[in-house]
Amino acid sequence: MEDSAPKKNIDVVVDKQVKRQVKKEAEDQVSKTYTFEEASEASKKYFKGDELAATVWANKYALKDSQGRIYEKTPDDMHRRIAREIARIEKRYTNPLSEDEVFDLIRDFRYIVPQGSPMTGIGNDFQIASLSNCFVIGHEGNADSYGGIMKIDQEQVQLMKRRGGVGHDLSHIRPKGSPVLNSALTSTGIVPFMERYSNSTREVAQDGRRGALMLSISIKHPDAESFIDAKMTKGRVTGANVSVKINDEFMDAVKKDGEYDLVNPRNGEAVTKLRARHVFDLIVANAWRTGDPGLVFIDEINRHNPTPQVGEIRSTNPCGEQPLLPYESCNLGSINLAKMLKDNDLDWEKLRQVTRTAVHFLDNVIDVNKYPVQEIGELTRANRKIGLGIMGFADMLILLDIPYDSEEALSMGEKIMKFINQEAAKKSVEIGEERGAFPNFQGSLWDKNGYKTIRNSTVTTVAPTGTISIIAGCSGGIEPLFAVAFVRNVMEGTRLLETQPTFEKIAKEKGFYSMELMLEIAKTGSVQKIEMIPEDVRRIFVTSLDIQPEWHVRMQAVVQRYVDNAVSKTVNLSPDATVEDVRRVYMLAYKLKCKGITVYRYGSKKEQVLYVGPLLTKEMATEKHVSAESEYSGGCPTDVCNF
Repeated sequence: MEDSAPKKNIDVVVDKQVKRQVKKEAEDQVSKTYTFEEASEASKKYFKGDELAATVWANKYALKDSQGRIYEKTPDDMHRRIAREIARIEKRYTNPLSEDEVFDLIRDFRYIVPQGSPMTGIGNDFQIASLSNCFVIGHEGNADSYGGIMKIDQEQVQLMKRRGGVGHDLSHIRPKGSPVLNSALTSTGIVPFMERYSNSTREVAQDGRRGALMLSISIKHPDAESFIDAKMTKGRVTGANVSVKINDEFMDAVKKDGEYDLVNPRNGEAVTKLRARHVFDLIVANAWRTGDPGLVFIDEINRHNPTPQVGEIRSTNPCGEQPLLPYESCNLGSINLAKMLKDNDLDWEKLRQVTRTAVHFLDNVIDVNKYPVQEIGELTRANRKIGLGIMGFADMLILLDIPYDSEEALSMGEKIMKFINQEAAKKSVEIGEERGAFPNFQGSLWDKNGYKTIRNSTVTTVAPTGTISIIAGCSGGIEPLFAVAFVRNVMEGTRLLETQPTFEKIAKEKGFYSMELMLEIAKTGSVQKIEMIPEDVRRIFVTSLDIQPEWHVRMQAVVQRYVDNAVSKTVNLSPDATVEDVRRVYMLAYKLKCKGITVYRYGSKKEQVLYVGPLLTKEMATEKHVSAESEYSGGCPTDVCNF
């Protein structure tokens, strides 16, 4: 390919001087160190005997150096570290939060739980880590030379090394067969570069796990069908989520059974037409087979782009909840709704206070952050996006005796997110009055909608909460329960039976609890066909596979109405779901104005972290049970969305 890389000289490696400073600060720090066993045992007491939570915390979030020395014994030490650093940043401004105020907000994972990157990185002098969870990178214009491709690859790796999940769009790459001025004479198209970026992702280690990547392409790209089919070949593009950017023009053509244009990104010329339903059928069939590709409704996203004067949103982070401009990042946190109840209702005043303080906290993370790519630091500070979300939603519904698949649950989800979004925006306005609006405020949607100031261009996101749900002891994001009882694969050869705690408590109170019953439930994860369990209990304890697909989509849609960014949600389908079921899900998601949609049909991928397998105990050696890998907490049962 000809050399058309952008001229911007971006240093993707953190400045050597910064590295030396970080190393010196770490060496100067004199702290007691602990063995992994000491930290695990102490944190096990902290987590009241929950060995999994203790192990996950010690492995992923305890402060440690590159030699494996651990400097924090329990999460209290971690929360104090975070509070100390945030309080230091607070002193720059008027009305600062004290260290104790920050500590009380995050201690015991009660109220606000930062996502993994800020929890690990804040106040950490032993690692050069970004505090942002989500990044989007990419070129402007026709930057698809090998130099441009390599630049993106290098930036992607540098961000992943620092715990970032990365997304980028491939729509700018010239289609296969395009003429080039080198010995190849024609270009190779999209798929080889999908594989390059995927392989780089698999090679990057992030404290025991690989990186996370989202690749997207416009439905109008001439190589769109090759992109859609890329993961149908076994072993290809295994290190990335892939999503197709669908626009309104295409969806209108699908409805009318019409054609649409494929456009060469190099010159903007239409090269051919395709029947829209044919391409949509291909997407649907492949998603039924493997879960890929997902859909990104890019026009709906850009209708809500808070800074259209700065640029167009082209891609999202790996799990789809964070649409971002090229070279932008966002940091996330989640409110544990299971801890927000009072007198059989939500404690709205507590939720108000926690929301307001959480916005204050997340805004400070932008200031304390280190950005390994210069452009990302500049644009992140200029837009100051934060994403406050929720977790423990399914647990909260259970405690309120509300079935997940009910109109009451939809109403509650919408009411909660509307409340959080409004209170978060109010607090951001107050911070804007004290500290100034985000620099790109003029010309933004906030400006056009009559606001005088606001500190953050976005304030809410609903993310998959992954391992932080495990250490917080709650259900993930807005996902339903994935099983009432199941077997957890803790380590090789060791499996533990886990039961949803509220169900176990009710079973004991109502007198139908037994270990035999728990093992019976664990065969499917569901209680719906076990008649000895009272009907009213069965109605409350519905799992992701018990729920009809339409309820998954409707829940995502009502929550999305009051989320600035987007919502990460997987529509889990049973093994016998049909291709038509997937089609209905995708069409409904578009109709209800979701910003994206992901489906997963149980068993459609060989590698998944939730599956039915043998329970390795002497008593049940020949039985099969729902089984989950050590860090699975609900949602998409693959290992890509692990943030």
